[in-house]
Amino acid sequence: MLETQGLTIRFGGHVAVSAVSCAFAPGQLAAIVGPNGAGKTTYFNLISGQLKATSGSVRLNGRDLGGLAPSQRARAGLGRAFQLTNLFPSLPVLENVRLAVQAMREGPHRRGLNLWSVWSDHRALTERAGEILHSVALWERRDAPAASLPHGDQRKLEVALLMALEPSVYMFDEPTAGMSHDEAPVILNLIRELKKDKSKTILLVEHKMDVVRELADRIIVLTNGQLVADGEPAEVIASPVVQQAYLGVGQDEEAAA
Repeated sequence: MLETQGLTIRFGGHVAVSAVSCAFAPGQLAAIVGPNGAGKTTYFNLISGQLKATSGSVRLNGRDLGGLAPSQRARAGLGRAFQLTNLFPSLPVLENVRLAVQAMREGPHRRGLNLWSVWSDHRALTERAGEILHSVALWERRDAPAASLPHGDQRKLEVALLMALEPSVYMFDEPTAGMSHDEAPVILNLIRELKKDKSKTILLVEHKMDVVRELADRIIVLTNGQLVADGEPAEVIASPVVQQAYLGVGQDEEAAA
C-alpha cells in the first residue's frame, strides 16, 4: 500500500531522518515510536508532503508521490491528522465535514468546490456528511460551531474529516495528545473501528505504550532519525536496544554489572 525507500532529510549538517525504508500493508496498523526528537513527526511530514525529502522516495499503491503537494497526496489517498487540531472553527460541524466530502467528490461536470454547483449535488454531499457524523457520534452537535466543541469532540471531528477524504492510508500523529483520561478512549475506539476495514493502512505516532501495545500489529522504532527496530509488538518491546533507547531500561542494570 505505502512504501518509503531511503527516505532522508537534512537540515544543514543535521540529518533528521536517515535513509528510512519501510513498506506498509493493507489491513495493518503500524505504530511509529521513539524518544523525543527521534524524527517520528518529520517522517510523517515527509510522507504527507509537508517537507521535501533530501533523497529517497514515497510510493502509494506503486505511484511515486515525489513532487506532489500535500493536497495532491491527500487526493491520492493519504489522510493525515496532526498533533494540533485543524478545523474550520467558525463553521458548523456538519459544514466542516460536508466541505471535506465535496473537496474529494467531483460532480458530473467536475465542479469540485464550485460555489455555483446545483442543490441536488449538495444534498448528496450533506447526506454523506451526516452518515460520517453518525459514525463518530457527533450528529447531535451538527449545528454547533466547531470552535464550541470540547477538545475531545474536536478530535472526533478531525477523524470525521479524514473519513470524508476516503483515504487508503490513515496517518495519526499522537491522536490522544491534550486529551483527558475520559476523552482518549473515544478516539481510540474510532481508530479500532477504522482498523476493521482491512483495505486500509493505519500509521500511528504515539508515546503511550499501553495504547501502542493494544492497537499495533507492528512497531517501528526511530532513534536519531534512524530505524533501529521493526517487528511485532512483543518482539520489539522486549528488545534490549529498544528498551535502552526508548523505554530507558537497561542502563542501570548495565552500570550495576
